[in-house]
Amino acid sequence: MKKAKYSILTKPPAEMMMIAARALSCRKVKKLLGRRFSKMKRNYLYAVFCLLALTCSLLPSSDGLRRINLKKRPLDLPSINAAKQARLEGKYGKGLNNAQLKLGGSNGDIVDLKNYLDAQYYGEISIGSPPQNFTVIFDTGSSNLWVPSSKCYFSLACYFHSKYKASKSSTYTKIGKPCSIHYGSGSISGHFSQDNVGVGDVVVKDQVFIEATREPSLTFLIAKFDGIFGLGFQEISVGDQVPVWYNMVDQYLVDEPVFSFWLNRDTEAEEGGEIVFGGVDPKHYKGQHSYVPVTEKGYWQFEMGDFLVGNLSTGFCKGGCAAIVDSGTSLLAGPTTVVTQINHAIGAEGVVSMECKEIASEYGDMIWDLLVSGVQPDAVCSQIGLCYSNGAQSVSSNIEMVVDKENKKGTSARESALCTACEMAVVWMQNQLKQDGVKEKVLEYVNQLCESLPTPAGESVIDCNSLSYMPNVTFTIGGKAYPLTPEQYILKTGEGVATICISGFMALDVPAPRGPLWILGDVFMGVYHTVFDSGKVRLGFAEAA
Repeated sequence: MKKAKYSILTKPPAEMMMIAARALSCRKVKKLLGRRFSKMKRNYLYAVFCLLALTCSLLPSSDGLRRINLKKRPLDLPSINAAKQARLEGKYGKGLNNAQLKLGGSNGDIVDLKNYLDAQYYGEISIGSPPQNFTVIFDTGSSNLWVPSSKCYFSLACYFHSKYKASKSSTYTKIGKPCSIHYGSGSISGHFSQDNVGVGDVVVKDQVFIEATREPSLTFLIAKFDGIFGLGFQEISVGDQVPVWYNMVDQYLVDEPVFSFWLNRDTEAEEGGEIVFGGVDPKHYKGQHSYVPVTEKGYWQFEMGDFLVGNLSTGFCKGGCAAIVDSGTSLLAGPTTVVTQINHAIGAEGVVSMECKEIASEYGDMIWDLLVSGVQPDAVCSQIGLCYSNGAQSVSSNIEMVVDKENKKGTSARESALCTACEMAVVWMQNQLKQDGVKEKVLEYVNQLCESLPTPAGESVIDCNSLSYMPNVTFTIGGKAYPLTPEQYILKTGEGVATICISGFMALDVPAPRGPLWILGDVFMGVYHTVFDSGKVRLGFAEAA
C-alpha cells in the first residue's frame, strides 16, 4: 500500500491538527513535521500551524460559556434614600395593567420602568459595527434593551452618558416606531431600532432595541449606567419585541438556554461578579442547586413559603407568597407587615404611626375577640367599621397612607390610614394567636410594632455594634430554608467612624392581584448563586462560593 502524499495545499494528518489546536505548541509541531516533510514544506506548514495555534488561543474558552465581568459600585446613603422615596411615590412597577403592558397606547408601547437608583452591578455590551460600547444593568425584572440615542438633544442626562450613533454603524436598520417607558411622573421616550449587539465574545444579529431620545434628567443624570439590558420574559417586553437573551438562544450562541449570576459581596474585592450565559460556572457556587418552577412568566416569579425571623414564623407566607428574583435592585423588598416585624426584631429605627397606635389602644380588644371567635381575618376590619367593605382596602395599601400624611389632609386619607393600620394589626395578632400568644402580651407587641414601621423616605438605621445579637432571617423556597445572617442583610456605608449600618429590608406593598409580593434583590443573590433556566422555566439557588 502506498503511503499518502501530502502536498502543500492538502490537509496534514489529524494528529498534527490536534497538536496545533489543543496543545498550541509550535515546538511540538516543528518536531513532528521534521519527521515527515522536506525542509521547504516543513517551513511552510510550520508557519501555518503556528498561525492556527495563535488563532485557537484567541477563541472562547472550551466550556462553551459566555461571560461578562460585572463592575460594582458601593451603595451610599443618598442613593438608598432616593430609591426608597421613588418607590414610595409609585415608581416601582405601579400604574399599568397587563392589557396596557401588552397593547400600549396611541403614542407607542408603554411599560413601567422600575427604580434603578440603588442598583450596584453593571457590565459592558456593544451595539453596532464597528462596536459602540455601553455600560448596562443586567436586569431580570424587565425585558427590553435600551440605550441613549445620539438624537437625545434636550435631556441633560444624555450628555453624560454614551450615546448610540446609528449613522456610524454599517449594520443598523431603521424601524422608527415610537415607544415610551414610564418612570413616575416622567417617562423615557424613544423609538425602536435594529442592529447587532455584542454580548461577551458573541454577536447577536439583528437585535431590536430602544434608542432613548428623552430621559428624566434627575434620575439618569446621576446614574452610573448608560442603559438597561432586560433579561425577563417576552411577555413583559415593550412592543412584544424579542429580548436579547431569546435571540442568543435562537441563534445558537449558547450551549444551553440558561444564564446565571454570581455577585461578589466582598466589599474589599475589585471584582464585582460575573454573569454567565449558556450555563453555570462551578467555581461560583457550593453544593447543588435546588430548583423551583416559575409560576408566572413575565418576571422571574415563583412561590415562596414561610418567612422566619430568628426561629419564629411571621405567619405571613405560610400559605404561599409570590416572589421575584430581581438583579436590578440591591435590597430586599416585602410587605410592610413583615418588614415592620423584622425592623422590630433587629432594632431598626422606625416611625410612629398615630393611626396604628389608635387601633391598638381603642380596637385591640375587639380585634382579638373577633379573631378568637373564628371570624375570618380579612373580614375583621370591615365588621368593626374601619374598612368600607371586605377587600375595599387591604394590607397592600401603600404605607404612605399610614405614615406620610403631610399632603393628605381630610377624612378620606384618615379613613384609609385607619383601615390599613387595622389590617396590619389583624395580621400581627393572627400570627401571635397561632403561636398561642397571651392577649395582654400580644396587644403590647402590636403597640411596639406601631413604633417600628419602616421609614418611607429614609434609612432604617441599625447600631453597627449590635449585629452579633441580631437574628437570622430565613426565606423558605421549595421547602428549603435560605437563611440570611445579619452580616448579609445589613448594608454598611461609609468608613471608619463614619460607618453607618442600614437594614437591607424595605417596605413595598404591591396591591392585588399581583401582590403581596416579595422582591429578592442583590442582597439575596449575593448569598445564593442564582440560575435562570428559560428552557425548563425554573430558578435554581445554591450557596455562593
